[in-house]
Amino acid sequence: MNILYQWRMRAHFCFLVFQSIILPEKFQHILRLMNTNIDGRRKVMFAMTAIKGVGRRYSNIVLKKADIDQTKRAGELTEEEVEKIVTIMSNPRQYKIPDWFLNRQKDIKDGKYSQVMSNYLETKLREDLERMKKIRAHRGLRHYWGLRVRGQHTKTTGRRGRTVGVSKKK
Repeated sequence: MNILYQWRMRAHFCFLVFQSIILPEKFQHILRLMNTNIDGRRKVMFAMTAIKGVGRRYSNIVLKKADIDQTKRAGELTEEEVEKIVTIMSNPRQYKIPDWFLNRQKDIKDGKYSQVMSNYLETKLREDLERMKKIRAHRGLRHYWGLRVRGQHTKTTGRRGRTVGVSKKK
């Protein structure tokens, strides 16, 4: 083992020890954000990805718009910072987040651009599937039959519930 690697390991270990000893007095180990429990020990940017419909890129841009340090732990956030994050996540277009960044563009019913998250995301996906089945679109029929939807080959793969193998003639 080379010396530089050993030093890095020692430095990393010391950092972890110091980090675990020094905790702010108002540190929250579990944070409630958008109906989701968030681990307060993780960095804010990565902790926010626990919310369904929020990825690393979206959490990154939300933190930049809210002027919050991305290296901060989620448990160190103040109430004002949490409120700011929630308002930006629920109204992204008011904070000049571009339309192409959002996960729901030109909604079929109202034509709006929005970022759909948590329980509302599951509801929207279910509504989309029901609409496709109702209008008997190809994708809807494939979902209804329980087959692959996105053009994959199904001759040999995706067989469920049948016996595997060939019986030998005697």
